[in-house]
Amino acid sequence: MSKKLKFLIAVMFVVAVVGFVFTVPAKAKVEGDTIIFGAAVSFTGKYSTNGKHTKNGYELAVKRINEMGGIFVDGGTYKIKIKYYDDESTPARAGQLADRLIKQDKIKFILGPYGSGPTKGIAPITEKYKIPMVEGNGASRSLFNKGYKYLFAVLSTSEQYLAESINLLAEQFKEAGKDPSSAKIAIAVENDPFSMDIRAGVLDDARRWGMKVIIDDKLPKELTDMTATLTKVKALRPDALIVSGHSKGAALVIRQTSQMKVDVPMLAITHCEAADVIGKFGGDANYTLCATQWAETMTYRDKWFGFAGDYAELFKETYGYMPPYQAAESTAAVLVYVDALERARSFDTEKVRDALAATNLLTFYGWVDFDDTGKNIAKPMVLRQIQKGKLIPVAPSRFAAGEVIYPKPKWRDR
Repeated sequence: MSKKLKFLIAVMFVVAVVGFVFTVPAKAKVEGDTIIFGAAVSFTGKYSTNGKHTKNGYELAVKRINEMGGIFVDGGTYKIKIKYYDDESTPARAGQLADRLIKQDKIKFILGPYGSGPTKGIAPITEKYKIPMVEGNGASRSLFNKGYKYLFAVLSTSEQYLAESINLLAEQFKEAGKDPSSAKIAIAVENDPFSMDIRAGVLDDARRWGMKVIIDDKLPKELTDMTATLTKVKALRPDALIVSGHSKGAALVIRQTSQMKVDVPMLAITHCEAADVIGKFGGDANYTLCATQWAETMTYRDKWFGFAGDYAELFKETYGYMPPYQAAESTAAVLVYVDALERARSFDTEKVRDALAATNLLTFYGWVDFDDTGKNIAKPMVLRQIQKGKLIPVAPSRFAAGEVIYPKPKWRDR
């Protein structure tokens, strides 16, 4: 055999090996009997409170699954562990850390961060490397119009969060013999993707009922004062005030409506539990409507935690406080991943991705069934009202555990 022919054969062999290496589907990072997941979560910055809830939700799932024997995949039984980095509450940092988890740490299964902004920072990275990400805290609908194939969200998207408050207001007007189209709405939302989607959902439902939006304020991201908005509310007297500003905004609106004695018949906000408005403000938080993805009073159940109430009790026993929905949906994200791994019977990321896409799973958090965009289309949002210091589901009616109190009593009558 000539030297030239030997050289050509050697080159062809190298090319074939390289081609094989780059075409074999990615596998999960496994250390012994442990599968390593990766997550960039906000431990510092403005999302740090909800970042803590997210991590606690993940860790409770890990603890429970490992205690129950782990995951059975490809003929073996594995425990799970999560490698974390602090995304500092910024989308750019979240994206950098996702790249690090995948390229340097060789982690092939990603759990989502807290918030739509950081999730938007990570999604292009996981899509680029064809790595599945299951998340429970990025609700912006703009995440699901990009054609992503590796992004799956267990929660309801953000435009649904407070839209139900408009339907509830319309019902109250009808019961009072008034035309819902005569209702006046005030909106004040943080100027970020999540809250702007909430605004869009509220506007859509207000238009459907013919209601007039008389205040439409966009609040700064570093939210410290709502005096200007609340002064307008006192002057214009809307029938409902809709507020979304994450945990800071929730605490701020309760504190300042009390301080300024702002009377509005309906106040609907996000992040009641994450901001602990009942614990911080006591009776001043009463009659507020709180959007939630999940409530411990729901009748959902699964093989890992039992009923929603059982999950809540275990979470409180473990972490010392009742779980906000941010924790519950984070736990559910891990359960969905576990279910997909077991159904895929493989660590092959493409097979796991396909198993995720075919998910139809009942968890303590609710049903999970993804559409072609990766959204969960099987679970509704719920509105709860704070009544005597307790959160009571009041809408939609099929999940109601009590009657809504409308209008809110005036401050002088409390």
